[in-house]
Amino acid sequence: MNVKPEFDPNANHASHAPAFLSVWELDAYYDESYIVQNVSFNVHEGEILALLGRNGAGKTSTLRAIARVDNPELRHGEIWLDHQPLHTMKSHQAAVAGLALVPEDRRIIPGLTVEENLKLAQITPPVGWSLDRLYELFPRLGERRKQEGVTLSGGEQQMLAIARALARDIKVLLLDEPYEGLAPVIVQEIAKTLNVIRDQGITTIIVEQNALAALDLADRAVILDTGSVVFDGDAKEVLQNKELREEYLAV
Repeated sequence: MNVKPEFDPNANHASHAPAFLSVWELDAYYDESYIVQNVSFNVHEGEILALLGRNGAGKTSTLRAIARVDNPELRHGEIWLDHQPLHTMKSHQAAVAGLALVPEDRRIIPGLTVEENLKLAQITPPVGWSLDRLYELFPRLGERRKQEGVTLSGGEQQMLAIARALARDIKVLLLDEPYEGLAPVIVQEIAKTLNVIRDQGITTIIVEQNALAALDLADRAVILDTGSVVFDGDAKEVLQNKELREEYLAV
């Protein structure tokens, strides 16, 4: 079990980063609340990583710090994506660099149809998947392309949120609670879709309270407890370790 990635903070990161996405010693705060504490891990290209932990463990805060949103505030640490220093960027710059965050609330734009939500994501470069390709991946969205996005079911809205991310040319997909409130059959459908996305070489980090579903999907897992990494290893190892799951995931 390896807690810290093999990553030399004194090295020339741009040329020696050992993984596609490297997170190194992140410290992040909400005001003066120390939420993310010295978090480090690596993610390889085309890998699905499950970022897990109990409520309040710092999962979403870590995801938001990687996405370079305003909160939490990153006060220390580095994030490298494909030799690019994300930690020096604003959120819009990180998006151009190839990062896409699908937040828990999905943020479907009211008043716009499914297709208009997707086209809006493609107004500025870099443009990703075509509408035809997105509708092939998500046939339900093709059937409802003229329907207002916010009137879709919860599962369909999640599909739209993921499709909207893919409408941009992305390298890393960050998913915050994609299974929340969804029926098991829809969870399985989205998991199959995420496997297809992995096959296209897109790297994915998934934060999910449904730990067993996330572990079943993921290649590797990182577990946080009170803002710090307590496990970094193979997802199957977590599935097979009942004591570890009970202590840190309550499953």
